[in-house]
Amino acid sequence: MSQVPAPQDPADDGPDDEPVPMMQSLIDNPFLLLFLGVAMPTVLYIVWGVMEIVGIPLAK
Repeated sequence: MSQVPAPQDPADDGPDDEPVPMMQSLIDNPFLLLFLGVAMPTVLYIVWGVMEIVGIPLAK
């Protein structure tokens, strides 16, 4: 059997020179996602805890 090359997709002209969008580069970085997944809840819980402590009435 002879191998027949697959038809070329006209939209696939080769490597594009377009820059990668910033949001795509952020989402493609697993270590950044890991850092954000740990840091964001930590900061939110600390802020929530400080708000709860400030909301406690002072004793007389």
